[in-house]
Amino acid sequence: MLDEFSIERLKECTHGEVGDSLEAGRIPYFPESPVPLPSEDDLAFLREELPKHLKGKNVSYHPEADSVRGLEKGTPLYQKAYDVLTTHSNNVTDFYMSTMPELFKGSTIATSSFRPIQEQGRNLSAHASNELIHFDAKAYGAVNGNRILRFFINLNTAEDRVWATRGNFPDLFKVYAEEAGLLERIRRNNLERSALDDLRTSLLTGISKLGLPKARMLDNSPYDQTMRDFHNFMKDTPEFQNSQDGRLELAFPPGAAWTVFTDMVSHACLSGQHAFIWTAIVPLENCRHPELAPMNIMKAAA
Repeated sequence: MLDEFSIERLKECTHGEVGDSLEAGRIPYFPESPVPLPSEDDLAFLREELPKHLKGKNVSYHPEADSVRGLEKGTPLYQKAYDVLTTHSNNVTDFYMSTMPELFKGSTIATSSFRPIQEQGRNLSAHASNELIHFDAKAYGAVNGNRILRFFINLNTAEDRVWATRGNFPDLFKVYAEEAGLLERIRRNNLERSALDDLRTSLLTGISKLGLPKARMLDNSPYDQTMRDFHNFMKDTPEFQNSQDGRLELAFPPGAAWTVFTDMVSHACLSGQHAFIWTAIVPLENCRHPELAPMNIMKAAA
């Protein structure tokens, strides 16, 4: 599942190579981060000082409101976190623009976050837990079939960030769609949006731009609700979580980076502390292999 891209391979590969890997449900993996890391002083700040002042599980920059969540606004600490996270977001954006410009064009840049908490043993509810295998759904409000792209860097100095997967959306949907109750929902509306869906999206997008970025998370659509139902089924079903069918564990060492369509690759983070996680929404219309996208797989099933 890992598709390794060394710095040398990146220099030589075509513009479509990383994107094709993502669309096929592989995880482009970079033993050395292809985007610049913060300075040593900034890394020490992220690992040591910032966690003492967090108001939540992470600190994240929201470009639609141009603000950082998780810290008290107006403090030097807030400004420093703002500078580090916006710089990182710009660096990742530049990487995609140069590496896969056709797939990335017109993408919505979403959050740039730093995760300071150890993922293992957090005792969260099933639906909130990162330790249970799932597909991402409503990661940034309603995406309406567009792709959820994420870029990760393990900033830990000594510990791997360990993932588990049970495979990709096409295979798991084929096996579990009926049991999860997805087929009936898809056949009922064929994942088409209504006028009410469009009105809700417009209102919530406007509210989010007024400084309430969480409002966007209230948005929904037939596609997004179906994906959320699948997400919840996976996390709520012990038989699914405990099955070894297709299960694979992946260890990402300190300093490594990787990128993935998290609506395509099932995943859980079993352990790890200190990581950058960056998110964007990629237009489905940009995909060179749209038949592999969850939206079109579900429509074909209908």
